[in-house]
Amino acid sequence: MAENRHKSLGLSDERVLEMFRTMLLARKIDERMWLLNRSGKIPFVISCQGQEAAQVGASFALDLEKDYALPYYRDMGVVLAFGMTAKDLMLSGFAKAEDPNSGGRQMPGHFGQKENRIVTGSSPVTTQVPHAVGIALAGKMEKKDFVTFVTFGEGSSNQGDFHEGANFAGVHKLPVIFMVENNKYAISVPVSKQLACEKVSDRAIGYGMPGHTVDGNDPLAVYAVVKEAADRGRRGEGPTLIEAVSYRLTPHSSDDDDRTYRERDEVAEAKKKDSIVTFANYLREQKILTEEKEAELNKELDDLVNEATEYAENAAYAEAESAMNYVYEE
Repeated sequence: MAENRHKSLGLSDERVLEMFRTMLLARKIDERMWLLNRSGKIPFVISCQGQEAAQVGASFALDLEKDYALPYYRDMGVVLAFGMTAKDLMLSGFAKAEDPNSGGRQMPGHFGQKENRIVTGSSPVTTQVPHAVGIALAGKMEKKDFVTFVTFGEGSSNQGDFHEGANFAGVHKLPVIFMVENNKYAISVPVSKQLACEKVSDRAIGYGMPGHTVDGNDPLAVYAVVKEAADRGRRGEGPTLIEAVSYRLTPHSSDDDDRTYRERDEVAEAKKKDSIVTFANYLREQKILTEEKEAELNKELDDLVNEATEYAENAAYAEAESAMNYVYEE
């Protein structure tokens, strides 16, 4: 049997199977959303495919009862781990009144859910970074021991918001985990035209924090570095910058044609490292994912996605009269 990596990280068989379940659910919801979009039923999809391992591996290393998540628009794996449901995400895709993120008023991928400490994202990229730093500062002032976990793309790491937030967090030793999901493309611009340094994590030293680059297709490797970063933050040792390197398997969004800027061979090659396949293989080697268990899991998740789709498709849209609610003081 292959090396038992999860046990050495203190993860039980049940826990790693739950990680895989969350990754697979994110993939199945995402795939369904593309079909709904292509059949004209939902207007827009921005995909997590290829990044589930980093999202779920990181989330499982956090305290899901008290830590705060400030996700970016691809983070379906993060928000599912933090407590959102397939139904919540489908309601968002269909832009229905019950959408917990925005009541059907905002594009999908702008996650926010107070009860699960998922802090509302905004359309301009990277604005979540200073917010994560501010929440960490408030927690430190109130002597609470939560950490804030904020994610963004490698393109976003070139924005001023990241640099200001990282500098402030470094100076004040705040419990923030900055995780860059490096999927190799900022829309159509490859990473070679975005960064002069070799790795995004090379930037950490400028802000007085440790920087780690990790295989974003390996949920256990991501779990290990995020767990270490969370422990550091809780001990008052300050922030950490983590770069999880993966690959975006889909176009940037349902409105993008990625054939204009990358070769099909490149995408096909990346699919060989797809974490849904490679992590399933690891779990099979460990005798955790048996044939029977796998069939059961696929059926459970397919039923869940079907049910969520049907519910969201038939749910009510927001009433026109409510358009101005929460905009002005009542």
